Amino acid sequence: MKIILIILAIFLSSCKLNKIVNHHGIHNLEIKSKELLINETNINQINKLLGPPSSKSYFDNKILVYLERKTSNSKLHKLGKKKLITNNVLLLEVNNKGLLISKKFFNKDDINKIEFSKKETNIDVGKQSFIYRTLYGVSSRISDPLGKKRGSISAK
Repeated sequence: MKIILIILAIFLSSCKLNKIVNHHGIHNLEIKSKELLINETNINQINKLLGPPSSKSYFDNKILVYLERKTSNSKLHKLGKKKLITNNVLLLEVNNKGLLISKKFFNKDDINKIEFSKKETNIDVGKQSFIYRTLYGVSSRISDPLGKKRGSISAK
């Protein structure tokens, strides 16, 4: 009986009643995103409010990606697996002048509705062609270290 009480005391003392929430990214991203106004907010105000972006993309316009993710340990019967509480993504597009021209907010439900393509890209490059190209480049540099035969250094 004493052994059962000791095991029960150890087991209950290691359990916490308060939920542990692991947070990654920008806190309260949805609330902060409402403060951003299209064609009024500039890049400096965005950085002041949200900080540096999680990811950047440079094409015609600059796209900034901000993330918020909250997870918690689940109940005892699921053996401590992580439970996703929030998963928010904010996409901001900034023009060349630094003004916000579009914003898109996705929550956990929106992200689950996105359908991704099932198509796969086949790569025809095999190991032999990679090895061949690597060794050919090395051998050409060994036989002509200054690049005179290839014409990279012109003799005057």
